[in-house]
Amino acid sequence: MSETADGLLVVDKPRDWTSHDVVARARRLCNTRKVGHAGTLDPMATGVLVLGVGRATKLLTFLVGCDKDYTATIRLGQSTLTDDAEGEVTSAPGASDVTDDAIAAAVARLTGDIQQVPSSVSAIKVKGQRSYHRARAGEDVDLPARPVTVSHFGIRDVRRTDVDGLPLVDVDVEVTVSSGTYVRALARDLGVALGSAGHLTALRRTRVGGFGLDTAYPLSALEERQGEPMPVIPLADAARAAFAARELTEAEARTIGYGQRLPSAEPGRTEPVAAFGPDGALVAMLDETKATARSHVVFAPASS
Repeated sequence: MSETADGLLVVDKPRDWTSHDVVARARRLCNTRKVGHAGTLDPMATGVLVLGVGRATKLLTFLVGCDKDYTATIRLGQSTLTDDAEGEVTSAPGASDVTDDAIAAAVARLTGDIQQVPSSVSAIKVKGQRSYHRARAGEDVDLPARPVTVSHFGIRDVRRTDVDGLPLVDVDVEVTVSSGTYVRALARDLGVALGSAGHLTALRRTRVGGFGLDTAYPLSALEERQGEPMPVIPLADAARAAFAARELTEAEARTIGYGQRLPSAEPGRTEPVAAFGPDGALVAMLDETKATARSHVVFAPASS
């Protein structure tokens, strides 16, 4: 079985799989060790997991910074150690006094540019050790707030339920968030804002940058194609779908291929730019924040 061509493989991650589990399976299916992912999904979460195969692993650093869409269910009235349904319940004040209007008002306050304290059970390092190791060992983890953007926080449905006599409220939401935003933390903070508690019971990522569920393959479908080429999005097509494009002349492509610099097409642009040669091949990812563009990474070396 030959190796899969360089490109992106978009997987619809199943529940109870870690992102590392999916990468390990993809390495076998693609017959290469060179597979990575752009942004971890928790085991309980499902949905879009973007994998880089071969040289496309070099694109993953830039894809991690893209905004993302999720659908989720937030349970109000209980908090958990992990801010999701995987953790043990740490408080259960109930949500009998929480009204629909109060939920809508609290959601509005959590929309826009906000300061968010990440979940203590996260992969953020605290003095060299992952926060989740410290939290699960019973330590009090005090993570600093960080700026994030919640550009959309919409309520899809509100349902009232009773669990063992405890009144709870389940809120189905859809969110669009910047890189580094924890949807679990949004659930926790929504509960606190309502004078109660909250945690996630379901999470599905529906988009990462330019890649949505319409481009994703269930892992079971990929398994059925074992031994065949995997349906990767070719390197150049993937870059065009995810980033702003700059078309280079043959001379410019050669300059970039030699590791030299060019005048920026749009000085001050903060997002990375995908630069393409006259043949349509991806030459490099460019940094155009300054007057002179430099390469983040070169894909096509200069031809002799």
